[in-house]
Amino acid sequence: VQLQASGGGLVQAGGSLRLSCADSGRTFSNNGVGWFRQAPGKEREFVAAISWNGRQAAYADSVKDRFTISRDNMKNTVYLQMNSLKPADTAVYYCAAARGSGYGSTVSEYRYWGQGTQVTVSS
Repeated sequence: VQLQASGGGLVQAGGSLRLSCADSGRTFSNNGVGWFRQAPGKEREFVAAISWNGRQAAYADSVKDRFTISRDNMKNTVYLQMNSLKPADTAVYYCAAARGSGYGSTVSEYRYWGQGTQVTVSS
């Protein structure tokens, strides 16, 4: 599994971005996939995760009702639609493939990590 995150950038508060996580190696269609983020000086934190078949998802309270995770296994890609962005959402966003088919919220449950994409939200 070789993950590539993209779609980050600079956006004003209230704006939207869509992040993509593509698997250029072995397909991750049998794995849960999560998004995490890390702001300077802070620990990596859970954002959202989706089950292997896309039927279940979980979100951090801080992004619930603003972010939506989805996946297209035919394209080996997972998306994170981010709406109503806030300056507090500024961070490097990482996607990761779980060790199994689940969609947990802890870093240790994920085995493969992408390189991260920067999201900056200006006030």
